[in-house]
Amino acid sequence: MIEELKKHADVLEDVSLNKYNTFHIGGIAKYLVSPLSINDLVETIKILDTNKVPYFILGNGSNVILSSKKYEGAVIRMNNLSGIAVHPELNMAYAEAGAMLPRLVLETVNKELTGLEFAGGIPGTIGGSIYMNAGAYNGCIMDYVASVSVLNKETYEIEELANEDIEYSYRNTIFKKEHKYIILSAKFFLKKGEKSSSMAILEDRQRRRIESQPINFPCAGSVFRNPDGDYAWRLIEACNLKGTSIGGAEVSEMHGNFIINKNNATSDDVYELINLVHDTVLEKTTVDLIIEQEFIGWD
Repeated sequence: MIEELKKHADVLEDVSLNKYNTFHIGGIAKYLVSPLSINDLVETIKILDTNKVPYFILGNGSNVILSSKKYEGAVIRMNNLSGIAVHPELNMAYAEAGAMLPRLVLETVNKELTGLEFAGGIPGTIGGSIYMNAGAYNGCIMDYVASVSVLNKETYEIEELANEDIEYSYRNTIFKKEHKYIILSAKFFLKKGEKSSSMAILEDRQRRRIESQPINFPCAGSVFRNPDGDYAWRLIEACNLKGTSIGGAEVSEMHGNFIINKNNATSDDVYELINLVHDTVLEKTTVDLIIEQEFIGWD
């Protein structure tokens, strides 16, 4: 199987996942597979299915919490699927699933297209951002998606889904509910803009992130979704949870909705601290916070 996979992907065996996620935690993956192209991804999935090898897709690992247990399957990275094309004459952009979202933002801004500035600081891939409908500053990625190209894992066919055919809401999409699709690429509809104005927005947002978020520590972004009419960070801070720690994981002193890997945290440290924060907020405020991050590789 390995030799067959290597015809379509870069393949590593028994790889620590620590450096493949922004929390810098996680166990060993039996295989780390990076398909060389979209067509090679299709062939990779067929090979894994034929050999009954379980797998999951991992983007930049910026919104996930990986288990420390060994994963007896294949972790598929999309890093080779990173193409971007911007068409200012059509007010459109195209990006493959493994392209980084901030790169797409910069390339559209440089071509004087506006709309995606809100996403300039989201450290995720296009695929991962669409999967969870990533957003910031009251903007979300799906509001700018014209269509998404997907692999149907049941038929091995590539399908094109229009925006109106994709169910999505705040930090949620059909892709999180129906796991039969793998996101391959997307087209975005934008508007004519002015580069200097867009750059000013990006610089202001970057300054605000530096001032308010613990970017010097490994973490996975906001832990909980904001409840209707309120903010998760406000509830967490009102419960005096900032600075609370379990093992090497800590609720950031800078921002209550961030948990950081302060001192060689394990996946269990993070998991237990998330549950502690959730249960404390529920007990003291009756608000049932919804976890935004994905747990991968857990039983």
